[in-house]
Amino acid sequence: MALRNIRTEGDPILGKISKPILEMTEKTKILIEDMLETMYHANGVGLAAVQAGVLKRVVVIDVSEEGNSPIILINPEIIDKSGSQTGDEGCLSVPGKSGVVTRAMKVKVKAFDENMKVFELEGEGLLARAIQHEVDHLDGILYTSKVEGKLNETED
Repeated sequence: MALRNIRTEGDPILGKISKPILEMTEKTKILIEDMLETMYHANGVGLAAVQAGVLKRVVVIDVSEEGNSPIILINPEIIDKSGSQTGDEGCLSVPGKSGVVTRAMKVKVKAFDENMKVFELEGEGLLARAIQHEVDHLDGILYTSKVEGKLNETED
């Protein structure tokens, strides 16, 4: 495994739409391992491949307190949303900033796992927020475009 450089706001790749993964390859397995290592090293709760400079539709998420329950979503598609939550959001690609964003409270996502087996996952609260945030990345959308009011400075 290796740490990947996290692309930051202003990098044109972050505005591009990621391409679907059609089959699991050794290169994609290594990418997923590297993404997990990079996310944990940066103390993040989610990372999209585009943030590591790879235009593939894969995200990793871990909202567990211990940071030992990773979720891998390949070609994720949000198929249901309900409720509403408004709260602070940050991003590894926008270091030192946060902003208030309103997102669905609950989401259902359909995706493939690392074995390219389709599954559905329901998330609520922070997990729902993370899923929506990371799927936005795959479509070239940064949370900063959804901030209500202005961005705030944070300590890294």
